[in-house]
Amino acid sequence: MNIGTIVSSIAVWIIPLTIAIVLHEVSHGWVANALGDPTAKERGRLSVNPITHVDPVGTILLPLGLAIAHLPVFGWAKPVPVDFARLRHPRSGMVLVALAGPGMNIALAILAAALLALAVSVTPTGGSTFLVGNLSNFVAINVFLAIFNMLPIPPFDGGHVVQGLLPPSLAQRYAQLSRFGFPLLLFLLIILPMLAPGANIVARVVGPPADALIDFLLRSAGLPA
Repeated sequence: MNIGTIVSSIAVWIIPLTIAIVLHEVSHGWVANALGDPTAKERGRLSVNPITHVDPVGTILLPLGLAIAHLPVFGWAKPVPVDFARLRHPRSGMVLVALAGPGMNIALAILAAALLALAVSVTPTGGSTFLVGNLSNFVAINVFLAIFNMLPIPPFDGGHVVQGLLPPSLAQRYAQLSRFGFPLLLFLLIILPMLAPGANIVARVVGPPADALIDFLLRSAGLPA
């Protein structure tokens, strides 16, 4: 495999992943700003410029390593700052802000499926391999990010949704779990599957609904799943 092929195979994952996670994060800031919290706007984080949101590990090193190893590619950007206390209605606003990220990813997945169908239909050869690869991965990445982020683990979006729906006393205690969010994530995604292969959260919890939704979007666009 020559260097050009390697770069291309990495790019068709890194490009769609970067777009997906940047727009995921920015959408939180857009909705928060609309609901009364201008924190992200004040700090210049409503820009879609990837450089503003890049996390060296989550946006570059981890996805790059996963792509090279031919493993499922995922990552994260620097979280857009949101001060829930500044929202006009903090509890309901928290839920809407949290849902904005996964909602953006689902919208992007639908758009990518439509563009993929168009690219394949208008090109006699089935579309540019590079373009089709990017759009195909863009569908998969956005669906995966949407479902993965809805896991009810603070500080994931799903955790904020649960926190906003719980009674205030329980919500406060639940929010305290966020300090253990990253170690818990490492345990669930890496350590637990090593100790008990049957307990792979991604394979058993995220994978089936993600695969079903990807299949639905591709078939709805007239494409083979």
